[in-house]
Amino acid sequence: MNDTLQDLLAALRFFTRLPLPEDSGEGKPLATAATGFPFAGFVVGALAALVWAISATILPALPAAGLAIAAGLLVTGALHEDGLSDCADGLGGGTTRQRALEIMRDSRIGAFGAAALIMTIGLRWASLAELTMIGGVLALLTAHTVSRAAILPALVYSSYARKEGLASTVAGGIHSSQLFITIVISLLLALLFGGLVGLAAASVAFALAFAFLKYLEARLGGYTGDGLGAMQQIAEISVMLFFCAAWT
Repeated sequence: MNDTLQDLLAALRFFTRLPLPEDSGEGKPLATAATGFPFAGFVVGALAALVWAISATILPALPAAGLAIAAGLLVTGALHEDGLSDCADGLGGGTTRQRALEIMRDSRIGAFGAAALIMTIGLRWASLAELTMIGGVLALLTAHTVSRAAILPALVYSSYARKEGLASTVAGGIHSSQLFITIVISLLLALLFGGLVGLAAASVAFALAFAFLKYLEARLGGYTGDGLGAMQQIAEISVMLFFCAAWT
C-alpha cells in the first residue's frame, strides 16, 4: 500500500500542480512509479468531473463543459496541451528531424500549434457538452485515467530522441512488467467507469496513442517530452469522442 501511495505521489508531482508535500528524497523516482500514472489521471479527472457535475446543475451544457475543461488545464498547468502544441509545430513545420526538434524547443506557438490547441480543447469541450451529467463524469474519469497510462509504451519500447530533456527522467527506466500491470489497471478502471463502452474506448485510446508513437519514431527516431504530451492528448480526445458517439 505504501508503494502504491509513493507511486501516486511521484506521478502527481510530475503531472499536476497540486500543492503536495515536497519530496524529502525518500520518495520514488518517476521512472519506477509507472503504476501511479492512471491513479494520478483519476485524481485530475475527478477534479474536472466535480466541476462538471456542479456546473451542469446550474449552467447550460456548453459553459459547464468549458469550466470542467478549464479545471483540468488549471490542475495540470496545461502540461500535455503545451506538449501537443510544440509537437504539432515541430512536425508540421520541420522538414527534417533536426529542424523538427529545434522547433519543438521553441516556446513560441506557431500556426500548427495554435490549431492543435483549438482542436484538442474544442473536441473535448464539445464532446463533454453532449453527454448527460453522469455520462460526463464517467467519461472524464475514464479519459484522464487511461490517457496517462497511454504514454507508457513509449517509455518501455521506444527510445528518447534527445540527449536531455524533461522526459529523459523516465527514459528507459520502466520495466515491461510495470507496463503490463498499469495497462491492466487502466482497463479495469475503464470497465468500472464505463462498462464495455469504457473498455472499448480505452482500447481505442491505447491503439491511437501507440500509432502516433510509431509516427514519432519514423519522423524523429524516437519520442520527446512533447510527443508524450501529444500521445496523452490523443488518448484523452479519443475516449471523450468514443463516449460521445456511444452515449448520445
